[in-house]
Amino acid sequence: MNNPQRKTVFPRPAGPAILAAFLLFALSCSRDEISLEEYNASATEDLASLLAKTTTRPYRGEEFKPGVLGGSWVTIIPGEPKSFNHLIAEKESETRSIVNALTDYLSDYNLFTREWEPRIAAAEIKIYEAEGRLDVIYTLRDDLYWSYYNSDRKVKVTSDDVVFWYNEISGDPECQSSAYYQQFVTMEDGSEAHVDIEKIDGRRFVFHFPRIVAEPVLSTNMQFGPRHVYEAAKRRGGVEAVLNLDGINTDPKTIPSMGKWFLTEYTAGQRLVFKRNPGYWEKDSADLSIPYTEEEIVRIIPEENTGFLLFKNGETDSYSPRPEDLDELTGKENPDYTVFNSEGSLGAPFWTFNQNPLWKDNPTYSWFTKKEFRQAMSCLLNRDRIIAQVYRGLAEPKLDFFPKPNLFYNPEITNTYLYNPKRAMELLKSAGFKTRRGILVDAEDRAVEFDLTIRSESTVNNDIASIIMDELSQAGIKVNIRVVDFQKLVEALFNTFEWDSALIGLSGANIFPSQGSNVWPSSGNLHMWYPNQSSPATDWEAQIDYLYNEGCYTIDREKAGVIWDEYQRIILEQCPVIFLFRSRGFFAIRRRWDLSNVYFDNLHGAELNRVFLAQ
Repeated sequence: MNNPQRKTVFPRPAGPAILAAFLLFALSCSRDEISLEEYNASATEDLASLLAKTTTRPYRGEEFKPGVLGGSWVTIIPGEPKSFNHLIAEKESETRSIVNALTDYLSDYNLFTREWEPRIAAAEIKIYEAEGRLDVIYTLRDDLYWSYYNSDRKVKVTSDDVVFWYNEISGDPECQSSAYYQQFVTMEDGSEAHVDIEKIDGRRFVFHFPRIVAEPVLSTNMQFGPRHVYEAAKRRGGVEAVLNLDGINTDPKTIPSMGKWFLTEYTAGQRLVFKRNPGYWEKDSADLSIPYTEEEIVRIIPEENTGFLLFKNGETDSYSPRPEDLDELTGKENPDYTVFNSEGSLGAPFWTFNQNPLWKDNPTYSWFTKKEFRQAMSCLLNRDRIIAQVYRGLAEPKLDFFPKPNLFYNPEITNTYLYNPKRAMELLKSAGFKTRRGILVDAEDRAVEFDLTIRSESTVNNDIASIIMDELSQAGIKVNIRVVDFQKLVEALFNTFEWDSALIGLSGANIFPSQGSNVWPSSGNLHMWYPNQSSPATDWEAQIDYLYNEGCYTIDREKAGVIWDEYQRIILEQCPVIFLFRSRGFFAIRRRWDLSNVYFDNLHGAELNRVFLAQ
């Protein structure tokens, strides 16, 4: 809601709609001004015009067409990998994108049937109601191997791989694995109990849950590394030796894979090369292993404008356009590529504030730990302005906590702290703040000033931060934009804790309410604003911990709904993270590829596993 004392006006569009959106807040005496309502009506028409120039093709479970082998796919990533290590990949996005190509998950979740399906293992759940416990028994496929590029060497994947990884990597707290927290359940008496794993035979293993949980497959679904490599390292040099495995100086061809690809080349600052794994287990209807492409070349391009130029010049096969790229890509019919569109993303970037008591001597700590301050920041966040200026209208505010595909999504539970500078000032006043000569000061007369940290790889983040800085300056708050590379941001958030506020996002979108076991409970190592709490720092975090646990262990759908509703309300009321918006997705692909098996939507992203050269 806008402050009634501050009317927002927009220059009347003159020219292409997307260009007009870019110029929204520029001063122009030569144009008539229109209201927000008039602008929104115009933007709706312009969006329809833009979408008419793109292709809508969501995946709905269609059968894939058999393809043919051949071709080299060229794409880009924005940053250098820090390692090729399976454990490090949990926290480092570029490393994760590489390691994901070399391994696989136990199970898949079908978003249409809302059922778990086998991937490299089939799961069977046995519930022992009288004892209040359950088992999840997995049976691995019999055709899984850790194999090496251009070599006859193969090591069979067995239950020993999974048991080792669960116990000695994920389950070793010194490894600091994000999966560590999923190995524990809270019993009815409040105590913590471990979910144990047991080998049955070479292909079967079982997870023993000491308490009946709502989503046992979600809790146990995992990726893992090769035991024969990681066990030898741990026996030789402990956790340090594990973390030092497969560094960027390693010859990639020596790294085993059981996934779709072998990593065969890495040239720092330039590119990575993957070769197809012909022994990969997943096959098409003609019994041919996927993928069909023989090679994937991943160029390292940190600068977004360069990435766009490479696609326009035909040097890459796909591109995820920014809003400012769409006019050029869709301005005229181009026979060389197709642009797909999807609905708004399920996840969203968010703004969060450091509440770690390690920095309690810093005045920001006393500000950020007041919910009224965080609520006021949400009321100063002008999402409509960001969407108009930065996303050209191609986004919508993210006001809910769970996305619509979540079984416990409730459209009546939304963020109520929307843009309203007047309300923001009222909240700040109630928390002891006041304005002195146009500057906001706290009860001790200290001027309110703090950093906003963003990652350097994204021009969009810089634009968003600039708008936040401008809006807060009008409330007398000084914001200093601090630009760092992504790895330094991760280091600050989870290791040094030297940060004030940050714009960041998390992978995944809470399709299941219990996702984020290391984020939302106070003990989690990704509990962004104050991680690794030995006990909840606040009453509301204690309540979140309680509701999260109760929801995880409540099978009855109606009773679980009551729990998860309250869980969402508290998080949205307390504003530990302030969600920004759900951006509409676009994806461009060159037409030298057959598009029969290409789909794009906000549930699955771009489906490219079965793309093949056009004949």
